[in-house]
Amino acid sequence: MAGRIKTDDIALVKERSSIEDVVREHVTLRSAGPGSMKGLCPFHDEKTPSFTVRGAVGAWHCFGCGEGGDVISFVQKVEHLTFTEAVERLAQKLGMELHYEEGGRPGGRDGESLGRRSRLVEAHRVAQEFYHHALLNAPEARAGRDFLRERGFDSEAAKRFGVGFAPRGGEELSRHLRAKGFTDEELTLGGLSGRGSRGLYDRFRGRLVWPIRDITGDTVGFGARRLFDDDRIAAKYLNTSETPIYKKSTVLYGLDAAKKSIAAERKAVVVEGYTDVMACHLAGIEGAVATCGTAFGVDHIKMLRRIMRDEADLAPARVVFTFDGDAAGQKAAMRAFGEDQRWASQSFVAVAEGGMDPCELRVALGDDAVRHLVDDAIPMFEFAVRTTISRFDLSTAEGRVQGMRAAAPIVSSIRDSSMRPEYIRTVAGWIGVEVEQVQAEVARAGRVAARDAKAEAGAPSRADADVVPEPSVEEARAALPAPDLRDPVVFAERQLLQSLLQYPGSFSAAEVDSIEPDAFTAPAHRAVFDGVRSIGGLQQGLSARAWADRVAEAAPLAVRGLVSELAVAELPTRMDRATGLPERRYIQALLVRVKEVALTRQIGDAMSAMRRMATDPQADPAASRALSGALQDLQRQLAQLRDRAG
Repeated sequence: MAGRIKTDDIALVKERSSIEDVVREHVTLRSAGPGSMKGLCPFHDEKTPSFTVRGAVGAWHCFGCGEGGDVISFVQKVEHLTFTEAVERLAQKLGMELHYEEGGRPGGRDGESLGRRSRLVEAHRVAQEFYHHALLNAPEARAGRDFLRERGFDSEAAKRFGVGFAPRGGEELSRHLRAKGFTDEELTLGGLSGRGSRGLYDRFRGRLVWPIRDITGDTVGFGARRLFDDDRIAAKYLNTSETPIYKKSTVLYGLDAAKKSIAAERKAVVVEGYTDVMACHLAGIEGAVATCGTAFGVDHIKMLRRIMRDEADLAPARVVFTFDGDAAGQKAAMRAFGEDQRWASQSFVAVAEGGMDPCELRVALGDDAVRHLVDDAIPMFEFAVRTTISRFDLSTAEGRVQGMRAAAPIVSSIRDSSMRPEYIRTVAGWIGVEVEQVQAEVARAGRVAARDAKAEAGAPSRADADVVPEPSVEEARAALPAPDLRDPVVFAERQLLQSLLQYPGSFSAAEVDSIEPDAFTAPAHRAVFDGVRSIGGLQQGLSARAWADRVAEAAPLAVRGLVSELAVAELPTRMDRATGLPERRYIQALLVRVKEVALTRQIGDAMSAMRRMATDPQADPAASRALSGALQDLQRQLAQLRDRAG
């Protein structure tokens, strides 16, 4: 058949191509016995390597997923090529000329014998050379040269990473590629040009451009940074749209240069941008890579795991993520933690002081600072927990409980259960609570996770789950736990509120003002007292009914029913015959009891803070002494209060 590669040439390509070398471009292999190599399969996710290569017979097979074949089928599958394209790609690497039946070439036009993929790759190679030449020589590219120079990159660095400049005219690259024999269809299909009413136009104009290369080193796309204020496209970065040769979820910028270091050191550093990759490599961190306009995802993880031999039966590999210190950076880190279970290795997070990225850090403090940033990275687990509990006020009992409950699912999700006891002790110290409290919350979180996993099959769609209606009054009331009147402290709180609502004349304004808002342990009681505080405290001269009505109006919606209940519930005490009010000693006993609880809580908060300081090597000794003095003062106040009550 005309256009088919001759059978003898196909056999020669297979004979001359080292299957081990070809596979190593995608998978890190290790010896698995005489004549056999083994690694993690590139075609399915696995923890233990079952992908085997035998160079002597030129074959590969995965005992996990059952896939197998020769060097041509491997290239076909791993790079999504046709049989002809795979043969042509291997021949190109060998520098071997192919012959076709009847002397023809596929499609019948010169140059197309390389296949569509090879043509598109070649167009990108020519474009990269064109862009780089423009950066070094075009007067209008000065803005790009200045941009690089300000970030510590000279012409050698630009050459090493192939950085270029897209001319502002908008047609220069398209004309250049046409002159090289590329068709309009190839230029638009590869994402290098667009088609408008007046013909082709360059996809990137007036921007600094970085070549995005696949794992084998072929340029398959570009990332372009805005330089000029009059750029009609406001986005700071533009990336090549997905094409037959470029899929952003399966490409990592810098991986072609980083894979050797990643395989040798079994360490990868994931940064956020092109200049960060450059800064890391120039600082000696040659295992740095970055995503290309997308979040770090599952396909990226699979790719790195194969290269770094992230295998369960080996010593842990190391993955370090660097993120900006802002909210977006924290969100990205938490998203990465969500995929942490996919690694057999331990992952780490590095965030520079002041939120600087590696490029900024190198400019400000030099190469050593970048290396220290990576070397001093903290475990992803620690970053996730500290980020989570930072949302809560750990100086209060409520904040500590909320922080503990938020952190518990993170601890529960740690895949190595033998490490959980140590993590539980560590988290207890960070929050300032007892180890047993965290242990109980982690156990509860584990039960909830197991229950949710069991029910996942019947869960609503993500779109439905994201639609959360406003709660009704009944739902709001139900969401606030009912006070547990079996607790003597809670029962005393209730009696105090009953007395305050039914007999406001039993209290002075100073007595009411002296009650701390957090003295009430039951959230519902605290919400009722918030109503009292929101109207300015005790209102003298109002009737009991008017007073209770005003408190009810000011109280949160969820406890208005409780205000009504407290305003009518019978008090368990005798009344003073002379005044018709509850006996004074009864009111005083309630006040002392509630204030005692408030002081006890403050003492607990101070002791918790002391525990946190004890676990923090950077704690300020002066602050520790001040806290110790405040704790002693609170303990004296509590002793005096109890003496008065006695």
